[in-house]
Amino acid sequence: MFRLEDGIAALQAGELVVYPTETFYAIGADAFSSIALGRLFQVKRREPGRPVGLIAADSAMAFSVTRKVPLDARRLADAFWPGPLTLVLPARDDIAPELVGPDGVGVRVSPNPVARALSAGIRRPLTATSANLSGEAPANTLEQARAGLGDKVKVYLEGGKLTASAPSTVVAVNEHGWKMVRLGAISERQIAMALAGDALK
Repeated sequence: MFRLEDGIAALQAGELVVYPTETFYAIGADAFSSIALGRLFQVKRREPGRPVGLIAADSAMAFSVTRKVPLDARRLADAFWPGPLTLVLPARDDIAPELVGPDGVGVRVSPNPVARALSAGIRRPLTATSANLSGEAPANTLEQARAGLGDKVKVYLEGGKLTASAPSTVVAVNEHGWKMVRLGAISERQIAMALAGDALK
């Protein structure tokens, strides 16, 4: 059985870690390690041009990946973080290009204590792509993740059976406004109401 400390050490060494989030199991890699990111995309068999989201330990770390924090992003973070909301924000120039899509870089603060502790342990965001090969169903259990990924992942951290029925909602935000990228655990109505100042969590 692996411990949290094993996961932190593996991430610091450029290795991959499977860990629980508030939605599904995810594959973690140090978002600022080109070696780790190369390993992640190879293991995931994810085609180029499909960026992966990040998980940060807290809002300050999450917002550190963006050039500028739009007001709407702060409002949504206050309403839904920690929680299943990924904000896509204008990326800093030093963010790896494979993490950046047309609208920027996606990041969230997970309510799962293991996910947050891993990010806090390496003092920067880690990747949060689902722990499965591209095109396959996301893993609700560690056994499902291990069956698909095997020994290509260094550390597997147990988090029990995850019961989420939907992935995180993804919203792109910039200085001009916001748009829904992917509907998930948080509805578009909840997003709109939060931005209107009356969040329904």
